[in-house]
Amino acid sequence: MKLKIILASALTVIAAPYSLASNPAVAYTEAPKFDSSFNESMYRQGITPYKAEYGRNLIEENPTSPDQFADVITSLAKQGRSPIIVLGFTYGPALEEVAPQFPDTHFAIIDAVVDLPNVQSIVFKEHEGSFVVGALAAMKAKGDKVGFVGGMDLPFIRRFGCGYAQGAQYVNKDIQVYLSMAATDFSGFSNPEKGNELASEMITQGVEVIFAAAGGTGNGVYEAAANHSNVFAIGVDSNQNFLHTGTMLTSMVKNVGVAAYGVLQDAENGVWEPGVKELGLADNGVDWILDIFNRGLVSKADEKQINKIRKDIISGKIKVADYLANNQCPVTFIEG
Repeated sequence: MKLKIILASALTVIAAPYSLASNPAVAYTEAPKFDSSFNESMYRQGITPYKAEYGRNLIEENPTSPDQFADVITSLAKQGRSPIIVLGFTYGPALEEVAPQFPDTHFAIIDAVVDLPNVQSIVFKEHEGSFVVGALAAMKAKGDKVGFVGGMDLPFIRRFGCGYAQGAQYVNKDIQVYLSMAATDFSGFSNPEKGNELASEMITQGVEVIFAAAGGTGNGVYEAAANHSNVFAIGVDSNQNFLHTGTMLTSMVKNVGVAAYGVLQDAENGVWEPGVKELGLADNGVDWILDIFNRGLVSKADEKQINKIRKDIISGKIKVADYLANNQCPVTFIEG
């Protein structure tokens, strides 16, 4: 089987429900469990409410390196754990290797697609959430320049940037969207110094709001924005509004915890199925965040307009082009 990372559309699965005696486990990414990002989101939104409701003896694993992923999954499967949830697209190769060895074990991977008969894959419509925060960026910018920093030049990352650019141009047809990628390999997701450098370059060119989809590299982007007055940043994946109060305009979140809870609940109810689920604004899979940390940055008028845009995407009135459909974006970037 060939690993397929982030398909453009969901696969409809027609299959008889599995009857499970839920004995679950989760494996976080190699980052710390309380990372203010994916891991912590899964724990707080998914694992904590699941334990409170069902009281199961759920096992949590937090490997420190991707080199450990296959061994961790194998160990959990040998213990009879099922379903086993793994978090992040970097688990894809390990799951593709291990899952066929345990055909009676049910696996779920969040944020990637592994096409195997005993794997459920959950992905997100990042372009929808990115459109919303792009619109807010254009509302906040006094001029006509906003920016996007990606961790690695992947179609998956360009999906974020393309959605962001469409949202910005929906509000301001004359806006220019600057785009930079931190690296050509996965090091681009863990290099805050590079993020700071790229963001600083954009700021010198007049960019006022920068959205980062770059993992730990994004921390450097946020720091660069915080060091300049009237420059704002947008967080990604989890709520990062608290990181630099007065700088973080909002965050485009992927509710991985909601996705994990859904897997666990389906297992409890005996309706777990393999295949692909794609979660967007309508499914509470992606969204923008307004809270006490950024309330002062978003006017009531802008909030009202953003929520209307959000509703129009859900209803289909606004069509957001998906970069993954044909590896093309209807917006032209200024690439650095």
